[in-house]
Amino acid sequence: MARITLGIGTSHSPILVLDGDRWEQRAQDDRRQTALYTLDGRKCSYDQLLAERGEPFREQSDAARFPDLARQAESALDVLEARLFDAQPDVVLVIGDDQDELFGFDNMPAISVYRGPEVVMKEMPLPHPRLSWADKAFWAGYGMDMPRRFPGAPQLADDLIRGLIRLGVDVATANAVPNPGQRAFGHAYGFIYQRLMKRLRVPMLPVLINTYFPPNNPTAARCFEFGSHIAHALAASPIDAKVAVIASGGLSHFLCEEAFDRKLLQAIRTHDVQTLTQVTQESLCSGSSEIRNWIAMAGATTHLQCRYEEYIPVYRTAVGTGIGLAFTAWD
Repeated sequence: MARITLGIGTSHSPILVLDGDRWEQRAQDDRRQTALYTLDGRKCSYDQLLAERGEPFREQSDAARFPDLARQAESALDVLEARLFDAQPDVVLVIGDDQDELFGFDNMPAISVYRGPEVVMKEMPLPHPRLSWADKAFWAGYGMDMPRRFPGAPQLADDLIRGLIRLGVDVATANAVPNPGQRAFGHAYGFIYQRLMKRLRVPMLPVLINTYFPPNNPTAARCFEFGSHIAHALAASPIDAKVAVIASGGLSHFLCEEAFDRKLLQAIRTHDVQTLTQVTQESLCSGSSEIRNWIAMAGATTHLQCRYEEYIPVYRTAVGTGIGLAFTAWD
């Protein structure tokens, strides 16, 4: 029987790969944004929000605060890395999202499980067409500076897939990365390898949820149910393995919605299924869509208790653009 013995939730924002004194570069990107989503699903430009909101976060967005916030985030990541290493799982199952990396718009499954023997990372082009500041060292933080190869978990993946099918989840699959120059794994998975698995080179079992791209984004209720089915499908496997389940991404961004994030974290911590399953589709747009990964993790770890939680609201501009950085551990 494969047993989930550890749960982790972690943000994987670019600011976690950049030094704090470079966070202002992300703030400059924010000021050019034309697609910022409010919690009711409304799409706005930065200038529109500035006209509507003014600058209520002027003090919180002082760039002089960024290095200290970066140190807090690094400390939280150190805690998660240590918890993962101490748990010594046999497999790390990562629930992440694909952003036009392994899958493209011509083929975008709502939910997929990777069953290949190798997890191959996508090499990003230099210079990047949108992120002019993203150099090779930055992409190395995501394992995307070259087609890096890490071990997969094909046997357990097959058992997971069969179990999910029995439980009514018509899951898509992929079993290889034939051309990593075109399609390969992205930052949701590379960040876990490079930051949390530095001392723990065990197989990864990637689970991919289409959080970003409508129209086939799973609902919050479906994500929680899917996570619960992951736990049951693993328990039915004849493979004796300890499994760590990691939700990669989130929380709210590219607008930091602190009250929303804190309510969500409380619901995950207290196993408040009603709150988690009623998060609306409109609240899960763009970057905030990665919250779906956390809801799925919560569904898979209802038998565990939260032992560590750190939340760092980051306001990069006075309008409130930024991210809610979150880090949790369950055992």
